[in-house]
Amino acid sequence: MKQLGNLLLVDDDRQVLASMADWLRDQGYPTDTATTLADGMTAVNRKQFDLVLVDIRLGQDDGFDLLAHCRKHQPGTPVVMITGYGTVETAVEAIRHGAFDFLTKPLIDEELLLSIERALNQRKVIEENKTLKAQLDMRYGMENIIGHDHRMLRIFDVIDSVADTRATVLITGESGTGKSLIARAIHRRSGRRDKPFVEVACGALPETLLESELFGHAAGAFTGAIGEKLGKFKQADGGTIFLDEIATASPGMQVKLLRILQDLEFEQVGGTKTFKVDTRIILATNEDLSKAVAEGRFRQDLFYRINVINIELPPIRERIADIPLLAEHFLKNVCETTSRKVRGITDDAMQALQRYRWPGNVREMQNVIERAVLLGKNAAIGVEDLPSAVAAGGGLSIEAVGNQSLKQALSAPEKQLILEVLESNHWNRQLTAAALGINRTTLYKKMKRLGLEEVALAMGR
Repeated sequence: MKQLGNLLLVDDDRQVLASMADWLRDQGYPTDTATTLADGMTAVNRKQFDLVLVDIRLGQDDGFDLLAHCRKHQPGTPVVMITGYGTVETAVEAIRHGAFDFLTKPLIDEELLLSIERALNQRKVIEENKTLKAQLDMRYGMENIIGHDHRMLRIFDVIDSVADTRATVLITGESGTGKSLIARAIHRRSGRRDKPFVEVACGALPETLLESELFGHAAGAFTGAIGEKLGKFKQADGGTIFLDEIATASPGMQVKLLRILQDLEFEQVGGTKTFKVDTRIILATNEDLSKAVAEGRFRQDLFYRINVINIELPPIRERIADIPLLAEHFLKNVCETTSRKVRGITDDAMQALQRYRWPGNVREMQNVIERAVLLGKNAAIGVEDLPSAVAAGGGLSIEAVGNQSLKQALSAPEKQLILEVLESNHWNRQLTAAALGINRTTLYKKMKRLGLEEVALAMGR
């Protein structure tokens, strides 16, 4: 007979216990038994059960104590409470304390089986969800972070290396490069993934409000502080706090941040009680903090304290090979959320995207693709669907073109683009063609026309 789940049955009536255990085993459920609270706790400590059935009255002891023990030591195991003295109040109390179900004696076979099946099915769903979530966290912890550029691949390696440590991480890079996504990826790939991720834009708040936002305030700390407020650091206890735009912090706030980074301790605004938290701290800035230190705008000791692990995100203009991947990713997302049917991006439009300098980086590209999808009238995004600055590829000026033909003027950036992608893929033609969104034959022709084939031969590639 197929085994359906390991059960623990606890009842101080030995005759009822033996009869019920035999019946459950006949139904295919391996069943352990206990007659006292102590024996029940010992069994829970010794073995993992799929379901615990416990009588509320265990001699001089209380079955609710075993329920509490199970909730603490086997929180994923459902518990069904059984009693011969059932009342509505007792049933409500059992459910409120975490019991899965409440049954009254004499037990009806069908009712008991139904309760067991429901409890085991729920446990199975919960376990499957946990497994799936763990798989998704590991596989998609860096979802929306698109890139095959060698610098991005190194960043992915760093994320995997530091995610499950307590090291402070400083993420630097221009605005719009995806610093928040990196912070979330670190959190999701860590053991803190089931705890809160709290994000604070430090530059969006004045110093007085920022201090209250981060550390909370006591009742009466200032006019309008009617009650106590829980700060972001306390909300992130056990999880991760992400402090964006950290370079905007005032000198006074920098002192407070230095203390919490060192000791993980703080006081609320207007309060005297010291709070201690277990919070992973990730910071980000689009400024050069070493320059800010040299100019006296940022504390040197704080800079050294936060610059333990530095992840520097390159701007899009330095990872041209990733532009087709990003554009297609944003196109797919926009089409899914808007139900628009846009099948792709034309070659001319993609070349324009790759020539553009993207001062707003990933965020700007996302907006450009969304605009093209919403306003475009064609089956694919064309140059005419792009903003004029993007369509011009960053604005090739008349001075830049000079007396050259348009084809000659465009060949230099095309050559540079292909060269960068070749180098990032270690001159692998197949990978380079895929990254550029062209076939291998087209790549060979372009390399020959632009003189890159000679370069490859000279390098032994």
